[in-house]
Amino acid sequence: MRSPASELSQTIYHCRQSFQSAAIFSLFINLLMLLPAIYMMQVYDRVLGSNSTSTLLMLTLLAVVLFAMLGALEWIRSQILIRVSARFDVLLNERLYKVLFRQALVSGGKSSTQPLSDLLVLRQFLTGNGLFAFFDAPWLPVYVGLLFLFHPTFGGVAIVSAILLILLAIWNERATHDDLEQANRVSVESANITARNLRNAEVVHALGMLPDLMSRWQDKQQKLIMLQAVASEKAGLIAALSKTYRLTIQSLILGLGAWLAIEKQISPGVMIGGSILLGRALAPIDLMIGSWKQFLSARTAYERLNILLAQFPVEAERMPLPAPKGELRAEQAVVVPPGSKIAVIKGINFVIQPGSFVALIGASASGKSTLARTLLGIWPVANGAVRLDGADVSQCDRNLIGQYMGYLPQDIELFDGSIAENIARFGEVDSNKVVAAAQAASVHEMILHLPQGYDTEIGSTGGMLSAGQRQRVGLARALYGEPVLVVLDEPNSNLDDQGELALAKALSALKQRGSTIIVITHRVGILSLVDRIMVLNEGALVLDGARDEVLAKLNQRQLQPAAQGASA
Repeated sequence: MRSPASELSQTIYHCRQSFQSAAIFSLFINLLMLLPAIYMMQVYDRVLGSNSTSTLLMLTLLAVVLFAMLGALEWIRSQILIRVSARFDVLLNERLYKVLFRQALVSGGKSSTQPLSDLLVLRQFLTGNGLFAFFDAPWLPVYVGLLFLFHPTFGGVAIVSAILLILLAIWNERATHDDLEQANRVSVESANITARNLRNAEVVHALGMLPDLMSRWQDKQQKLIMLQAVASEKAGLIAALSKTYRLTIQSLILGLGAWLAIEKQISPGVMIGGSILLGRALAPIDLMIGSWKQFLSARTAYERLNILLAQFPVEAERMPLPAPKGELRAEQAVVVPPGSKIAVIKGINFVIQPGSFVALIGASASGKSTLARTLLGIWPVANGAVRLDGADVSQCDRNLIGQYMGYLPQDIELFDGSIAENIARFGEVDSNKVVAAAQAASVHEMILHLPQGYDTEIGSTGGMLSAGQRQRVGLARALYGEPVLVVLDEPNSNLDDQGELALAKALSALKQRGSTIIVITHRVGILSLVDRIMVLNEGALVLDGARDEVLAKLNQRQLQPAAQGASA
């Protein structure tokens, strides 16, 4: 039973009509490629034999017209392949972009943009000369057959030459494959490490880490350069042998043709035509050898994309659900963070009613941020379930449910664009909603004092904004559109006293509006606003209840060791 075609194969299949059109044009192009040989044969055998200038003129005019047609067909074929590459990109770019984010979620943010580079490599190969060789190579038997018609000796030389060049191509593949594949791996690894180091440029600069990091990068670069140099040396040698042999055999076949002409077995025109036709027959193989590096890069990119797309199959469309009310339920939820094998959340159960204001507290590394990501469906549960209004939150359509959620992560990340676009989550900017969210986060006045106000362009690091200002812009983004469920992870970690007051005001407004609020915090100031406190310890829910009740139990636990110490 045949396995189903891969997603990339299906994409190429969608472009089959364009490839078929390119193949049809290749038919006429290769027929017209016979023109130089035919023209020379007619000039030598017909024109020189009759000394007819009118015949020469007519042959030349016909040849010029056909050469112009050949050029037009070549251009049309190249345009077809350019459009194939563009369609190939259109069919895959959106899918790949989504896969990159899914990969980042399951790998803890360790995704890279390499798949987009691989797609570019495939596009460039589809529009390069290397692909033309694959369209022209099937015509080799036709050229060899014509050479046999010229003279069996010509055909024999063509077959021997083709076999030798094909053997050189196989040698090229085997000699360079491992080196180029390893070089590609080193290149990807080096690029990913460099990108991560650049994200920590401030720490690198402050702690004087640049020389040591650069030394590690240079080691990888040296390895990359060595591997590429070895592969290029082998490929260069084989390409030189191929070209030398092709030029040599084209000249030698002239000598063979001259001897056959002297022996009256062929005419002088056939002698010239045979040399031209042999060169045309061997050209696609020679072009394959010359562009083998591009072919190997395209094949490696194709294999990497195939593996990636197989790992992240297309998500099935889900039936839209009603707008959530904000009920959260954990059912024996066990959570293992991406890239880890150890459960951080260990079988917890709870129900949070719509409109509840819950504080999630606990010691560092107790699993608070992990639970927050799970409640939002960012990380899936390994066992059990987390449900929003009864639906598994990780299975909800994020494009639909995202508008009802607000999230402020511990590490604030803004995006390249204006402040208004960042607050509006890069959807359609509703100025009323943007201003309302900024006012709710008490950041409206600060934004108005910026050079271009809400149109001020910022980068991923926030640009001119301080850590506290970035956090408040992130809070405005979380509050945009009056979300039903709001999860805030250490929302006051970078705030001053004024920012604390603004946060308290925003949370009070959310509470009055009936949103379900979950706040992770180490500071006690926010606790006066909450209805309920959940205490995590080593991934287990050890305390859960009304605020005053839980605080009393925590105080009692703190007093007991102190009392025992005093009695001792």
